Order: sequence, then structure tokens, then C-alpha cells
Amino acid sequence: MTETLPPPRDFAALKALIAERAQALPKRLTQIASFALENPDEIAFGTVSSIAEQAQVQPSTLVRFSQALGYQGFSDMQEIFRSRLRDRILNYDERLQQLREHARETSKPNVIFHGFCEASAKSIAALQEKLDPASLDGAVEQLAAAETIYLIGLRRSFPIASYMAYALGKLGVRAILVDAVGGLAAEQITFAGPKDAVLAISFTPYASETVSLTRAAADKGVPIVSITDSPFSPLAQTAGLWIEISEANFEGFRSMAATLTLAMTLTVAIAERREQGA
Repeated sequence: MTETLPPPRDFAALKALIAERAQALPKRLTQIASFALENPDEIAFGTVSSIAEQAQVQPSTLVRFSQALGYQGFSDMQEIFRSRLRDRILNYDERLQQLREHARETSKPNVIFHGFCEASAKSIAALQEKLDPASLDGAVEQLAAAETIYLIGLRRSFPIASYMAYALGKLGVRAILVDAVGGLAAEQITFAGPKDAVLAISFTPYASETVSLTRAAADKGVPIVSITDSPFSPLAQTAGLWIEISEANFEGFRSMAATLTLAMTLTVAIAERREQGA
């Protein structure tokens, strides 16, 4: 008789289980799996009805999803999200709420400034906590070994890609920014080959051109490294290596602090690795 393993009691193991089983789940349960990994705060502190509404499913589907992962019910699974997020999230939310409450004494620009400072600090703290050292090392090794690094990051991700193109150039690392100027992105990426590498960057809602360019490069055998926000991201599914970042937001505007921190780390680490191998 096959022994049934108990469900995970920590968030990292639960997250790994969700990603592992997502492809085998029915469509509605996969929809919840994606929502849960992209919105852990909502799962931790929302109600069944509010979460179901945001995930665009029936409340009963949340219970089915929890049971499919081995939990007795939704509240049992929700506690795993709460145990990891409760203290840190509440501390930040309380501080932001205090800023809003004192808005009468403080100018609006200062409230906004402190709000973005909090969101940036929260994003970087989350990256420090969950970044997999092996993924970072692997990304650096692959990108440092490339003859040319092709940087793909459009729309919101463009500042990150353009910064890396600038910084890598200053450090003597050959990199090409696929900027899509004049509609020539597809032509730019055709020059990439198996001895090169692509670094693709995109977050929800994913830039369709970034996804299509990355897939085109992968079809040619170009190694792909991606920076994205979920195991369900089309970039994560295309890349051989990917690093997850989930940026916090203030008043609906997402921070870019953690992504830029990672970009700076990759840039310097790639240059140092190439010097060691020279």
C-alpha cells in the first residue's frame, strides 16, 4: 500500500509542490495555483469569497485545490501562507497605514516618498529571503560563458535591460540590447546562436514581444536565462534557468528595486567570472 505523504507545513515546500503538480491539475485548479504563487498576500489574509472573486473561480474551487494538495480544507492551507507572511506583511502595512493617517500633517509628496521607500525595502527583503543561491550561480556561469549576451526586456522591464547593456559594456562584456527600435527586434535576435545567451526579463502582464523573441531564440538552441515573477510565467517555462522576483507595490505602482539589485549583481558577477576564466 502506497503511503500518503503529509502536506507541506512550510511555504517553500508548499510552493515547490504547487509548481510540481500544476501541469497535472484541472484548468480551474491550475488557475488558482498561478494566482496563489503570484499573490501570496491575498491568499494569506483574504477571505474565501474575496480570493475566489480575484482569482475568478467559485469559492468551492479553493477547497478542492487545497484538498488536491493534501490539506483538510482551505483554512489549513491558508495557514501556511500566513505563517510565512503574517508578521512581515503586517509590519509594513501598519507603517504605511500610519503614513496615510498622518497625511494631514505631512505633505502628500512625502507620504508617496515613504510609501515607495517601504515598497522598495519590502521587495529587496523578499529577494534576500527567497533567492536560490544555486540559481544565481548557474545564471552567472551561463551568461559569463556566452560570447554575446542578448538582453530582452521591453515595456516595464526596459530600464533594467538597458542598464545592464550599459554596465556590461563598461565592464568589457559584449552585450546587445534588443530594443525593438524601428520594429527590428526579430532581426536583432536572429544573430544569436548556441554560443551566445539570452537574458529575458518580463513580469505580469508579460510583454508579448519579449515572450515571442525569447521562444524564437530558444528554438535556435540559444541558452536562455530569465528574470520573472512566477513558475507559471511563459519565460520560466522557456528558460533553462530562471530567477523569481516579486516586487511589492505602493498605491498600485510596483517597485523595481529588487529587480535592479539583481541586475547589478548579475552584471558585476558576470564580469568577475569572465576575468577569472580569462
